[in-house]
Amino acid sequence: MLLGATILVLLATITAASFLFGLANTFDTKSQKIESAFPDESTRPSTTVLPDGTSPINVLVVGSDSRDATPEQAESGQASNQRSDTMMLVHIPADRKKVYVVSVMRDLWVPIPGHGSAKINAALALGGVPLMVQTVEGFLDQRIDHVVFIDFDGFKGLTDAVGGVDVDVPVAFTPSWSGGSNISFAEGPMHMNGETAFWFVHERYAFADGDFQRTRNQQLYFRALFTKIVSRDILSHPLAVNTMISDFSPYLTVDSGLNSSALAGLGIELRDIRSDDQVSFTLPTNGTGWSTDGQSIVLPDPDAVSALSRAMAEGTMSRYVSDHSAAIK
Repeated sequence: MLLGATILVLLATITAASFLFGLANTFDTKSQKIESAFPDESTRPSTTVLPDGTSPINVLVVGSDSRDATPEQAESGQASNQRSDTMMLVHIPADRKKVYVVSVMRDLWVPIPGHGSAKINAALALGGVPLMVQTVEGFLDQRIDHVVFIDFDGFKGLTDAVGGVDVDVPVAFTPSWSGGSNISFAEGPMHMNGETAFWFVHERYAFADGDFQRTRNQQLYFRALFTKIVSRDILSHPLAVNTMISDFSPYLTVDSGLNSSALAGLGIELRDIRSDDQVSFTLPTNGTGWSTDGQSIVLPDPDAVSALSRAMAEGTMSRYVSDHSAAIK
């Protein structure tokens, strides 16, 4: 889901030195850490280093339906009955002038190391976070630097912590199930609290193209959330920032390297980023199809994936977005 917002929220807020210690302590004590988030080093792509010695940063952001699995199972690499409901790659170029959020369709048919081809969201269930990272790294041939793992209660909490968000709903719908809350969405501008926004980004059965529209809704929400967070209403009020971090951190699980010190460094590097500097799109595909065992799947577009991989490695994401503007809408 929009959970790519997770990393950007924290990056954008930790900018005032006088306020840093309190935020750092809150984040480090309340968030959970994944001690073994990455696969064996021998299986991983090398870090991209540009000619000037700088490197981009790739953050894999995952929202998961918990099913019957425990977080410990998913984080440790054990197989479980847990699948990644939403997957986004947050790519921060070496020049730190923009942030690209690439949504990956949950039913994308890809090779999963040791398990043959399957839907990409099955990697979490088959081998936890390490296999999920290995699958994405192998598919995109890019190294993942950090992992952010969030449950949906955290998503609701974050939305409410910033006072809700305003989203222009593109397609009217009523969720197929909303726990008896009778929520409905009319086309046009709508202010959403955590509960309402949850159903906006979670629903897929109400749409003719299912997960494709849900992904577009997630991107609209993500932009609205990011715009709200980097607004003066939030960043200029230390109490609002502290409340947001305090309320949200307990629902957040990150790799052990993504601590307050790392976030503070990134926050400084991204201090000039604003909503117009965030570009979100869906990884281009070749539409839908069927697997040999009868599953409905999303077919990858190898040429588009290769072009994206090169753009991330060479620092040419702006050109990639321009060249593939029709495919990534």
